[in-house]
Amino acid sequence: MNGDARQTSVVRDRRPAHVLDVQMVRDDFPILKMRIHGKPLVYLDNAASTQKPYAVIDAYNVFYSGCYSNIHRGVYHLSETATKAYEDARERARAFINARGIEETIFVRGTTEGINLVAQTFGRRKIGKGDEVLVTWMEHHSNIVPWQMICEEKGAVLRAVPIDDRGDLVMDELEKMLGPRTRIVAVTHVSNALGTVNPVKEIVRLAHRRGIPVLIDGAQAVAHMPVDVRDLDCDFYVFSGHKLFGPTGIGILYGKKELLESMPPYQGGGDMIRSVTFEKTTYNAPPYRFEAGTPNIAGAISLGAALDYVSALGFDAIAEHESSIQAHAAEVLPSVPGLRLVGEARERVGVFSFVMEGIHPHDIGTILDREGIAVRTGHHCAQPAIDRFGVPATARASFALYNTREEVDALAKGLLKVREVLL
Repeated sequence: MNGDARQTSVVRDRRPAHVLDVQMVRDDFPILKMRIHGKPLVYLDNAASTQKPYAVIDAYNVFYSGCYSNIHRGVYHLSETATKAYEDARERARAFINARGIEETIFVRGTTEGINLVAQTFGRRKIGKGDEVLVTWMEHHSNIVPWQMICEEKGAVLRAVPIDDRGDLVMDELEKMLGPRTRIVAVTHVSNALGTVNPVKEIVRLAHRRGIPVLIDGAQAVAHMPVDVRDLDCDFYVFSGHKLFGPTGIGILYGKKELLESMPPYQGGGDMIRSVTFEKTTYNAPPYRFEAGTPNIAGAISLGAALDYVSALGFDAIAEHESSIQAHAAEVLPSVPGLRLVGEARERVGVFSFVMEGIHPHDIGTILDREGIAVRTGHHCAQPAIDRFGVPATARASFALYNTREEVDALAKGLLKVREVLL
């Protein structure tokens, strides 16, 4: 693609390192230079969506301005170039999660569609009356509702593994709930509401010991830690590009080849077929069987750029920096009078849900916005998890690789301003 040279220049000289040059990283994200209400932007809503570096923005623009065409269908130069860029992005995604082959790497619109795809194909065939689907109390709605729908249709039962007062999964209960009627375990790798990192490799081991497949929702994990689906031995793994510094409307569903080959299509249309007559249609092999119609080509190519960007920074350096920010936040935030953290799991990423005595979370978010600070308020599409802690809503600050200790301090100062204004 003509944009390769420009894209490479953005990440030039980047080699995975143990120390992250945060200022250099921040320079890669143009939106971080913005001022909101006259104040420097402090973006702390990364669990909802991450900002985009020039590498991703350029890849998107270059595709549309320099080599746009539909893929897989044309014999002319532009189509062949676009097809190569699209399939190169698939290969980058495969390598990023260490899948065995591209046939295990399906482009979807995001985590929600990936889970719905599995529920409506694998789930529809495997789940019957009286069967059970096991999720947890800390799931995002996207890993509850699709299973609830298929359970309702089939007369199956949705069960949820409890979490304790810290926000950790109760593993003893999980093991007890794995039974002869359990048809699939669907669990989040990292909680979007609490920041809890679940022991997914152990969960897979326990489930597989009973012959039960496991789907992992990796939406909140992939920006913070390396993911190796072969090491995890999970059956399905799904994540969204926009939570990994990529564009919206694109994500990856990983599935083991033998499972995908046994699954019917999710949608019908072009590109997912081998042949069509009025009497019969034969279907393409995975991954194309599950990619009906013209896909989000620009999104896929830009996601490839995002994966390159993160890989060039290196997860060792990212983890060290984010651990430092997380530790600072864990020390500073509880010092704000009246603030109570919701969930303090033993292993977690930099996601902090909190409430303040006598102040509604929405008012916290509104006052912080006037200080240029972006946080999320509400139940974070994880209503059961928030209900578990006896509160209707929280404010949530979630950190990413470009956040700084100074921004943690700005948040704490902003929260003092909230008290000053509202109490």
